[in-house]
Amino acid sequence: MIYRNTLIGAVMASFLFFGCSSNTKKDQILTEPSTERTAEDDKKDSLLLVYNPAKGDKWIADFVYNLHKKYGFNGNMLVAKDGKILYEKAIGWADYLHRDSLKINSEFELASVTKTFTGTAIMQLIEKGKLSLNDDVKKFYPNFPYDGINVKLLLTHRSGMMNYVYFTDGIWKDKKKPMSNLDVMNLIAEYKPNRYAKPDTRFHYNNSNFMVLAAIIEKVTGKTYANYMMENVFKPAGMKNTHVYSTTVYPKIPVDVVGHDRTWRYSVVQNFLDGPVGDKGIYSTIHDLVLYDNSLKNGRLLKKQSLDSAYKGHNKAINGHFNYGYGWRIFDGDNGRKVVYHTGWWHGFRHIYIRDVQKNIVIIFLGNLTNGSLLHLDELYKYLKTPIIRKGAYSGSGSLPGSDED
Repeated sequence: MIYRNTLIGAVMASFLFFGCSSNTKKDQILTEPSTERTAEDDKKDSLLLVYNPAKGDKWIADFVYNLHKKYGFNGNMLVAKDGKILYEKAIGWADYLHRDSLKINSEFELASVTKTFTGTAIMQLIEKGKLSLNDDVKKFYPNFPYDGINVKLLLTHRSGMMNYVYFTDGIWKDKKKPMSNLDVMNLIAEYKPNRYAKPDTRFHYNNSNFMVLAAIIEKVTGKTYANYMMENVFKPAGMKNTHVYSTTVYPKIPVDVVGHDRTWRYSVVQNFLDGPVGDKGIYSTIHDLVLYDNSLKNGRLLKKQSLDSAYKGHNKAINGHFNYGYGWRIFDGDNGRKVVYHTGWWHGFRHIYIRDVQKNIVIIFLGNLTNGSLLHLDELYKYLKTPIIRKGAYSGSGSLPGSDED
């Protein structure tokens, strides 16, 4: 009898143990981001990209045609709502010189839209306990010449650093040889260029902040920025047409889309400044940016707590609405309306990537002709009932091409 009772007790204990283990595992699945993908994930993602041109939104189609004809937009665009593509279009030239047309899956240099990915990677490392917002740059690069600059100040553009894009132009002698992030870090250590401001005194947007963050990612993980992003962001998100391309690795960037100046007079050629990454350097498509949005929303890349922190403005709001979080520009509207976005402008590319978090709307314009066409999207915003993402629209003074954003 004692043996029988002991056996029953053991069985019950095992049942409770495995039941609790199962519940614990289930809880982890619900709260922990997973980088593992399944066939079911691919199937769900493919449904997000289904689009029938015959059923495309006619108003948006007319708007984009007018944006192209009247204001010179040349590029790929997409609008999606509640997981359904309302309209998408590839319009114009991928390479004007060779008369190559854009395709829906053309890869664009994302320019500063790259910063949202770098911010995501940093937040992943913080979740894993490998980084802290309060970590000083000198912890990773002891020869860094400035005191008091930590990860948070870099993420929020409050470091006061100079912009390496201008600083290095006069001292990098061999312009045919591309710089790496480490090269730039060494130049900063050697020349100690003057800062714009003391740390944490004001918002000053510049590329140095996210170039340094990418260098920190490489130091902490022991991987190149490209490899880390591929393994921990692009692949988990199902982004099969997204890559980091640096001229330190690729003498000629292996994409067909070329950046152009505003009058088609010439193509913008990559140079030594296309070596550093993190502030730029990611190439992607409009479809992959839809998958990126989805992976952020469903917790595949980051926990909700991390996203909430990233989407919180950490500077003084401009015109009462516009702010900057951890790698995201932010529009804070009435009644908790939250829109996160980023613009991009680099070597002939001009973009805007908008995610209306509350209304589940994604707006993407990737352009390879630098003109002011993307400052004429107000009517589209009104049609979609989203906030107008143009700072000048809230000051009453309007804005000139290039004056709103980076």
